Amino acid sequence: METRRSFIGKLGKSAVLSACASIPAVATAMTAGEYSRKKQEDKPIRIGIIGAENSHTIGFGKLFNIEKKFPGVEVLYVWGETEEFARNAMINGGIPNMVSDPGEMTGKIDALIVDHRHPKYHLEAATPFVKAGIPTFIDKPFCYRVSEGKEFLAMARDLGTPITSYSSIAQSDATFDMKEQVEALGEINHVIRCGPADLESQYGGIFFYGVHCVQPLMYMFGEEIERVRITKNGKNAGANLAYKNGMLATIIFKSLHYGWETFVETKEGVIELKSRVDEADPPRNYTDMVEMFRTGKEPRSHQSILNCVAVLEALEKSSTNEKWEEVMV
Repeated sequence: METRRSFIGKLGKSAVLSACASIPAVATAMTAGEYSRKKQEDKPIRIGIIGAENSHTIGFGKLFNIEKKFPGVEVLYVWGETEEFARNAMINGGIPNMVSDPGEMTGKIDALIVDHRHPKYHLEAATPFVKAGIPTFIDKPFCYRVSEGKEFLAMARDLGTPITSYSSIAQSDATFDMKEQVEALGEINHVIRCGPADLESQYGGIFFYGVHCVQPLMYMFGEEIERVRITKNGKNAGANLAYKNGMLATIIFKSLHYGWETFVETKEGVIELKSRVDEADPPRNYTDMVEMFRTGKEPRSHQSILNCVAVLEALEKSSTNEKWEEVMV
């Protein structure tokens, strides 16, 4: 079983396969556009996954292969950081094939998921497939450095390859509903967001779980965060995020309880934002990913993806000195 990096040099660019189907004369009950959309919806999608250390890979296998939430969409191949990780994903996620080199998936998949735990491996793993025109979902966080993310996304844009990445907590019906509530609340000067994070995580420190704190915050209150600061007291820590409009967001990194909560100060007092809707089945984050695989429509702008990485990178810098750090996009 090869390392994360060793496969990159071996993987060549594959041709993008396309197929054209004519509209049969009997299809008089629907327009050409309706028929085209129906054919797109019925089109099978073969997915390959790079990375099996993360439990998400098993989750993808269960969703597509066992529960069949999206008929015609299957995970057919998985590459793991170790053979043990890959076999575990196969067994528990119902994934039929394991490859020893991600290049073995070339020409055999229609979409790619990159699912390493540490974001520093994501872009290198995805690059050969993006160059081959394969729509790609990169699990959170998108990458480890803004500069690398800019170069990667510019490449994808030039090639016309659809790319997206997001936190499942952010890309949810719940977060979008709370965003609507925020828009109706009027003036907000202070926000408190609570969620688990570990500044010492071996998988990128604040990047690993901090993305679930930061990205929903940016969805709900906007992305114009100018500077950030981490404050520590022993193993306990939190962060302040200063917005361009003067709003201050405080994040409490929870260490005793799992889950996320958001509170806002309004003229009527401090209130907790809670979703008023039930999450769809399958959840929005999966539906948006499959929609991109089918149509090429990206659910987030490239700039939004980079903005979140920039905030996380600034937080990482502040975690070493506990000083205010500018958010550099």
